[in-house]
Amino acid sequence: MNLKKILTFAGVGLLLFFLIAEPTQAAQTVTNILNTLREAAEALITFVKQLF
Repeated sequence: MNLKKILTFAGVGLLLFFLIAEPTQAAQTVTNILNTLREAAEALITFVKQLF
């Protein structure tokens, strides 16, 4: 088994543990990530609109 597969399995295992152990906190983390991405997209759109 190469290192990439081992790290992938470890990452998936940690993710599953986090989802099972703390589902509410996991949902809040996903919500925060999506809100950050939305805000970044809105900032980029505003920047492009100001250029033209």
